[in-house]
Amino acid sequence: MKNICLGLSIIALCFMSCKSDSEMTFKESPLLTKKDFKPPVAKKVPFEMTIHGDTRVDPYYWMKLSDDQKLAENSDQQTKEVVDYLNAENDYLDKMLGHTKTFQEDLYNEIVGRIKQTDMSVPYKQNGYHYITRYEEGNEYPIYSRKKGSLDSEEEIMLDVNVLAKPYDYYNVGGRSVSENNEILAYGEDTMSRRIYTVRFKNLETGQMLPDIIENTSGGIVWANDNETVFYARKDASLRPYQIFKHKLGTDSAEDELIYEENDETFVSFVYKSKSKKYIIIGSYATVSTEYSFIDADDPDGDLQLFQKRERDLEYGIAHYDDNWFIRTNKDGAKNFKLMSCPINKCSKENWKDVVGHRDDVLFEGMDIFRDYLVLSERKDGITQIRVKPWDGDEHLIEFPEDAYLTYTSTNPEFDTDILRLGYTSLTTPNSTYDYSMVDRTFNLLKQQEVVGEFSPDDYASERVWVEARDGVKVPMSIVFKKGFNKDGSRPVLLYGYGSYGSSMDPYFSSVRLSLLDRGFGFAIAHIRGGEELGRKWYEDGKMLNKKNTFTDFIDCGKYLVENKYAAENKLFAMGGSAGGLLIGAVINMEPELWAGAIAAVPFVDVVTTMLDESIPLTTGEYDEWGNPNEKEYYHYIKSYSPYDNVERKDYPSLLITTGYHDSQVQYWEPAKWIAKMRDLKTNDKPLLMYCNMEAGHGGASGRFRRYKETALEYAFLMDLAGVSN
Repeated sequence: MKNICLGLSIIALCFMSCKSDSEMTFKESPLLTKKDFKPPVAKKVPFEMTIHGDTRVDPYYWMKLSDDQKLAENSDQQTKEVVDYLNAENDYLDKMLGHTKTFQEDLYNEIVGRIKQTDMSVPYKQNGYHYITRYEEGNEYPIYSRKKGSLDSEEEIMLDVNVLAKPYDYYNVGGRSVSENNEILAYGEDTMSRRIYTVRFKNLETGQMLPDIIENTSGGIVWANDNETVFYARKDASLRPYQIFKHKLGTDSAEDELIYEENDETFVSFVYKSKSKKYIIIGSYATVSTEYSFIDADDPDGDLQLFQKRERDLEYGIAHYDDNWFIRTNKDGAKNFKLMSCPINKCSKENWKDVVGHRDDVLFEGMDIFRDYLVLSERKDGITQIRVKPWDGDEHLIEFPEDAYLTYTSTNPEFDTDILRLGYTSLTTPNSTYDYSMVDRTFNLLKQQEVVGEFSPDDYASERVWVEARDGVKVPMSIVFKKGFNKDGSRPVLLYGYGSYGSSMDPYFSSVRLSLLDRGFGFAIAHIRGGEELGRKWYEDGKMLNKKNTFTDFIDCGKYLVENKYAAENKLFAMGGSAGGLLIGAVINMEPELWAGAIAAVPFVDVVTTMLDESIPLTTGEYDEWGNPNEKEYYHYIKSYSPYDNVERKDYPSLLITTGYHDSQVQYWEPAKWIAKMRDLKTNDKPLLMYCNMEAGHGGASGRFRRYKETALEYAFLMDLAGVSN
């Protein structure tokens, strides 16, 4: 994943603390000279695991706790030992970075000082109401409201999350949904940061909460058209959404009817409503296969109808329009996906007909359907683009002024409109929301993210380069810096990467990042294999038995930055989170001398152990991402790059790890074990530090501003290593 009243004095402090580029000086890092504080030492309890004839000894396996153990009283000895160890890591970090405390506070104030305190989203219209998300100065959480008919109407506050969050250290609202008659709001709340939501209902006319409460859900619900029936997903013990239930308002949720159950543990289930509001759609997906069924939204007690049964390597997604279904699919070898359609009552694949054919050089990512238009979201040469295709008439691409950017269709719930709501951003352009006329091909800027203070995009420059990887493949990399950045091999550069799940890392603007750029840093994004920037093949070439391409691409991008004088040889830094944390762990094992320092956020680093444990969330559903280590070939390949399994006696770069005690995606014990093993084996004095948020999970702290405390910590760590002190 708080709001301190900052005012003009802190905003002034922000800009006083940012030196001009020509004044940059880099000093010796105090962090690298600290020898007085001793890191915590984790006990060793050898635990043997043998698979495929290979015996692995894990001395820190004891750190793994079940959820029941974590929630037990501290009298449980193992729980107490784990908590004590994590607290000792936090204490050590506080001591090692104690000299940066004031700097961290300045950075935090600077970061939040750029954010407009009292702010409001661009309203969107749905079913006769304009919906708004807004923030008030002094508060951490959003206020969700709406206005009937006109924006000049009286505001109706649906949820003030600041009030709801008061009793909790962590609080998050997810899955807000209003009934078709506009009377009842359903929403999910998570108070543990485990992404397990309790659904509650509020009467928007009276302001009263309904007695209906549904626990252990994915957070979202879908309304049938009768305004009293809702559908939702429940999770199993591994937090996999696997059951779809139907609930009638006014009844006990224990009596809810099971509509669908996904028994294949590699699949995850979900439910949504078609934009046409005619169908409730239930889906199941695995990495390489999908399956959908649907129910008439006017007849929620009717039969569930299968769309197209699942087949391995057949992926598809569906949208309804008029008398047809539209299908995004990889059928017939369409690796980059194509668009097909079928009659409303003939859904199996033999009835699918091409609407937009497959293109080798264009990845078809998604669609928005309107009465008179079909809008396609695409990606070519790593850059997003939007194609407008009238049902009758000539199609066109929406044109944008920059070479590298991110554009996307935003909230477009209305069917009968010629206006497309879209977003646009680049490394130097703050996020902007437009209404685009699909008739006139004109833009109406509704809002651009305001950066408080003396910010001008003209002060910054970005570049897009192509790096030749060691196997000859060209890898795109985006770079941004403040103008005046000298490419003379003296500057610090932070290289960021992810490279998994086909998730593309696009060149987007970050006001937070300005705190690095204004102090002489360059920032680069390596668009490495494992993402989907250059199409589906780009993803497939960075997964399963090709996973190591992700790591070598990142290393080669880092070397490019040094060889081409963007970065000093001793000031190149690396950062990634979650699966990007696996990336960081792998590259510092493979070429530790390349990096002056690294940050691994909530890192997935104990890959073998996790992928062998089917009780851990995400494991079974990701065999087609990493491989199933129960199979010998995949076991040995995963083991050959798993960061935890490849820690050796060598000099490691300075490292900061962040994690959350309640993380449901990457359990805290992975980074905790990793740092303990590195400390035991490393052969130099570079600091290895870990911060464990004892209240949060995978997304970090809740709220609008508190998360930036951790960002300030990360930036202070990097800048201290680079010799920047203010």
